Amino acid sequence: MPEKIYQRLLALLEAENIKTLFGIPDPSFFHLFNTASDRGWRVIAPHHEQAGAFMAEAMWRMTGTPGVVVGNQGPGVANLLPAAINAAKENAPIIFIGGQRAQIAARRVKRGRIQYTPQYRYFEEAMKYTAVIEYPEQTDEIIHEAFRQALSGKPGPVYIDIPMNTMQADCDLPPPQAPEDYRLLHQPAAASAIDQAVSLINRALRPILLVGQGAFTARAHQSLAALAETLQCPVIHTYPISSFLPGCEERTFPCGFSPAGSQAVSDSDLVIAIGTEIGEPVQHGVGGHWQKNDAQRKWIYIERDANAFGVNRKIHVPLLGDLRDVVPQLTAQISAKPRTSYVEELIAIHRQHKKDYLQKAPKDLTPMHPGRLMIAATQAMPKDAVLVRDGGATSIYTWTYAQVEPRDSIWNQNFGHLGTGLPYALGAQLTINDDRRVVLISGDSAFLFHTSELETAVRKNLPVICIVACDYAWGVEVRGYRGMLGEGTAETEAHWGQQLRLDKIAEGYGAHGEFVTCEQDIAPAMQRALTSGKPAVIQIPVDGTANARDVPGHEEYSTWYNDFWY
Repeated sequence: MPEKIYQRLLALLEAENIKTLFGIPDPSFFHLFNTASDRGWRVIAPHHEQAGAFMAEAMWRMTGTPGVVVGNQGPGVANLLPAAINAAKENAPIIFIGGQRAQIAARRVKRGRIQYTPQYRYFEEAMKYTAVIEYPEQTDEIIHEAFRQALSGKPGPVYIDIPMNTMQADCDLPPPQAPEDYRLLHQPAAASAIDQAVSLINRALRPILLVGQGAFTARAHQSLAALAETLQCPVIHTYPISSFLPGCEERTFPCGFSPAGSQAVSDSDLVIAIGTEIGEPVQHGVGGHWQKNDAQRKWIYIERDANAFGVNRKIHVPLLGDLRDVVPQLTAQISAKPRTSYVEELIAIHRQHKKDYLQKAPKDLTPMHPGRLMIAATQAMPKDAVLVRDGGATSIYTWTYAQVEPRDSIWNQNFGHLGTGLPYALGAQLTINDDRRVVLISGDSAFLFHTSELETAVRKNLPVICIVACDYAWGVEVRGYRGMLGEGTAETEAHWGQQLRLDKIAEGYGAHGEFVTCEQDIAPAMQRALTSGKPAVIQIPVDGTANARDVPGHEEYSTWYNDFWY
């Protein structure tokens, strides 16, 4: 039976278990939007296409299913480009779809074509795959190739142009194929490689799991927890305050931002690296805390991309495959190990480290010290909340002072793109509905990027709680000015006026607003925000000098860069 291409596109996406679409209405997509809504889809219109793409990315982080965002021809697609670059760096398999004028516009030699540009070319460098659906008969093969590329090897984004005349064309095609009929869904490791890995594990005295972002975006929490439970070893986060594996919270340490984590890394004789690029934040597994014992330490690396092995460091047993398949393979072959007294010592060291930091943040500052904000705000969060972070100094303060161990934590950690926090929070809340709450902790500089999406949150009944630390400045940049040029530098355009009232802005959008200046008032404000059932913004001024000067772990953070100047 004939159908329109916009109907076929929805059917192909439904075959991939996708029924959420982000984008701003435009003639290119009017039929698509209305039809999607009629078919029970969630259609989310942000106020900026870039924010919509970040929402789609957050949904992928929370579900393991690619997100889909559309952009209208010309400027709408242009607005997507920064988010596309971000998705590439975050290894996020986002499906970007651009509306486009009829292909005759692309073939004409006339000048002055309104809203026409060869927009797919601007995406080629960042995307794993770009294509133009010129003919209706190409629709299935191009959409299938897009998913095949996005989800094979190292995940990444793809871009597809769909001209308006193609979108409205008729096609008569058989029912869409199921994903398993056209692409690889499972990728277990070779049995011989599993045997080699088991042999190394059996001989190891102080193994560690090095767990990166990819382990959590794969939604492999339970299988990873089973492996960690079997080994009873330390779990090392490649970044501080990542998602925590259930049952492993007390023996999970950040690499370098805790003496327990540093010691576990230095003393380890075996590393099982999962879901990580083994990149600069862990000194490529060779520098910093890894230098001690490097000659004796063995590495097992679970990775889907064959080209990743041996690039940043030597890997003794490469396990080529999808961690969702490989981790259970490995766990099934390992005998359970008892927890050693050494692991208990690390737990005690980390517990004392956290206790010590509770005392380090001064209580007598006005405005309050950022550490006090983090302590009070995270203590007041719902225990099952999804934690989203955004900002420079604010994120780093969260690493050290947060009093939570979330099973889901989202941060733009590979690219460091400011402004992702609020859209990420909305995308995350969409995935969990009313079952849990999303709490965003952000600096004011980052939060100001996309405040208009508070209206989206209100319109879509997404009751995210936004805690905004306000130093009325680009905090990390203030530190940079002073570190590079000395105290008393002009710090040009690093500050703004303290008249900023984000709580009032929130109320203007129909959200709940709170302005808090005392640490003891943070928990009651959080409770009022939760009780309101609305999206909420809690603005908390913090001491700007402390925010720039006292950033905890800054020395460790600076080792991530080979060219850090201060």
